Amino acid sequence: WFLVRLLPGQVPEDFVKAAPAMAHGWRVHLVRVTSPCPGIVRVTASASDPLQNPRPPKQLGAGRLLSVTVGVLETGEPWVIDLRRVPHWLIVGATRSGKSTLINALVAGLAPQPVALVGIDCKGGMELSLYGPRLSALATNRAQAVTLLAALVDLTLDRMAVCRAAHVRNIWGLPDGKRPVPVVVIVDEIAELFLVADRSEKDEAQAAGTALIRLAQLGAALGVFLVVAGQRVGSDLGQGVTALRAQLGGRVCHRVADPGTAEMALGDLNPDALKAAQAITPEQAGTAVLASADGWERARSHLVSESEAESIAAEYAHLTPYLPELADHVGAAGLPASE
Repeated sequence: WFLVRLLPGQVPEDFVKAAPAMAHGWRVHLVRVTSPCPGIVRVTASASDPLQNPRPPKQLGAGRLLSVTVGVLETGEPWVIDLRRVPHWLIVGATRSGKSTLINALVAGLAPQPVALVGIDCKGGMELSLYGPRLSALATNRAQAVTLLAALVDLTLDRMAVCRAAHVRNIWGLPDGKRPVPVVVIVDEIAELFLVADRSEKDEAQAAGTALIRLAQLGAALGVFLVVAGQRVGSDLGQGVTALRAQLGGRVCHRVADPGTAEMALGDLNPDALKAAQAITPEQAGTAVLASADGWERARSHLVSESEAESIAAEYAHLTPYLPELADHVGAAGLPASE
């Protein structure tokens, strides 16, 4: 890559439009143009497509607590999800688009770390049950999810009281011996929490949405992190989804079945990222566009097979924290808890 200082009258869009011609003239796979600061453009050339056949790293963990190498960026650099830097994520994608592959890579990378993993999988636990031995709790329907989310909100408020008493602004300011374990909450298929078939389900859906929003608002400083995934995430699911989306700073969009989901995931962050996501074809399964306040990239996650997922869960089951704050509520809802 190299930097170019713009001449009077030039704008970054001039270089963006010229990128395909530069790639053709240089005989490279791709030329990407970004503007890191006013008056400067960064031109990056990729000789080949790293997303064609990404090779898994020797270890999924990125060497830092709550940081995981989940795949590869189009630049060839590792794709790292760092929950300390971007605490809450929204992941969307149609069936066989790569969404589940990314979730597996993230959970597999978190499993060896001293963190609690909590699952909400309202399709009967079909996806997250693979990691059952490594989960501190798993809700498999909306009623269980509402109970579990309420317990997580209580846990977060308790941590707030601890930090207030210690005169620190977050759990990272607490001494090692008094710092509570970080909790990563993985919500698979968010639509199942918000869809309402009749009036009797409205209160449950509203309770679930309110709890998720509170966790997103309070959780980052108190060691509670959200990873929310779904095939469809649109405004038709209600205002709660839109309010939750605003709290999820990290966004990943695979190929989606409807433009509203891509718009919900990326539209408020970067119009170029939205266009790139809408251009993903069925033949590019696994390819995703990730965006945050820092910019956007194309990427692809590493494949973790079902057998590998089960093996990882069994290998690190001994690291599963027992959280009494959740266990009291979990038992009442019939959810599994580790002792």
